[in-house]
Amino acid sequence: MTPFRVAVAQAVLDRIQRRLADANWATAPDDDADWTYGTDRRWLEGFVDHWRHRYDWRAAEVALNAWPQFTAPVDGIDIHFYRVRGSAPTPRPLLLTHGWPGSVVEFLGCIERLAHPERFGGDARDGFDLVIPSLPGYGFSGKPARPIGPRRIAAMWRTLMVERLGYRRFVAQGGDWGGAVTTWLGAEHADAVAAIHLNMLATRGLPDAADDRSPETAAYLSRVKRLRAREMGYFFEQSTKPQTIGLALADSPLGFAAWVCEKFRTWGDTQGDINRRFSHDTLITNLMTYLATDSVASAIWLYRGRADERAAPPRVEVPTAVALFPAEPIPYLPRAVAERQYGITRWTVMPAGGHFAALEEPQAFSDDVRAAFAGIDFA
Repeated sequence: MTPFRVAVAQAVLDRIQRRLADANWATAPDDDADWTYGTDRRWLEGFVDHWRHRYDWRAAEVALNAWPQFTAPVDGIDIHFYRVRGSAPTPRPLLLTHGWPGSVVEFLGCIERLAHPERFGGDARDGFDLVIPSLPGYGFSGKPARPIGPRRIAAMWRTLMVERLGYRRFVAQGGDWGGAVTTWLGAEHADAVAAIHLNMLATRGLPDAADDRSPETAAYLSRVKRLRAREMGYFFEQSTKPQTIGLALADSPLGFAAWVCEKFRTWGDTQGDINRRFSHDTLITNLMTYLATDSVASAIWLYRGRADERAAPPRVEVPTAVALFPAEPIPYLPRAVAERQYGITRWTVMPAGGHFAALEEPQAFSDDVRAAFAGIDFA
């Protein structure tokens, strides 16, 4: 392991600022109320003005560097990760994996709660040793030579945890791509993975329940149909021609912000107001983990990597907890259907929050993760 600190060259920051200053603003429809056609130009103009004149990346670096970080080579790729040792007297390793268009920024508000629960009225014996990696091709991790998928990444995470960090047994949590990676960990690496926690279910390869006429399944299939019709255009593009959109977005901070912020508004528990859940500074810091590291395009490759793997995970037998956040756009399977593919031991309907669960609801997220892994044997 090599100690790591975030320190972006000033020339990189200056280029991003120049591109924002020189941005070409496309014409917006005159009835573009409530983000009707996608990202609202008026909102984005205010966002970019904040980015140019009030946002402080160096202050963001201080926050990113508040916890110990390292890099370690795994399968020829230098993987960046936080490693925070918890208060428990014996190690209780917990691996947290983010997704797209998120980053390790999502988990910063949960680190202290999960590692040191006694600081929040909990029991120090419940503290976790946290490992929070940046996915390959994302942020401060190295880039694969070509697209790779979540199954391959799960094997890499096993190498990181067992061979690099020396943990014999660990638990894992994830949503979005983190959910897919964590599902593969539970399915193929149960000798090292004691249990998993998901806030989004990976549904590829699961039964479509066409023969199940229950109201719950009918409602689920209806939601999937609406999702495919209204929200999956980005997914098909990134899964088939990632480099086309990747090259365009990597060159334009304005374009990347428009592409990503629309997802935060739609996928988060925003009730139509993105500012309700996500501050400008938080959104910009997340964007900068891509822009400042030239990982806009390489992060999108994961969609093609998943398509090229052409594999569905077998049934996950390890204990599986699912936290159902009400604004998650990817429909949750009915529990009876989910149990065909997961060893469900906990199924919690959360009171608030959406796709970016750890970022939106750090206390509720941390509490549910801690409860899910209570009593797990790490020996």
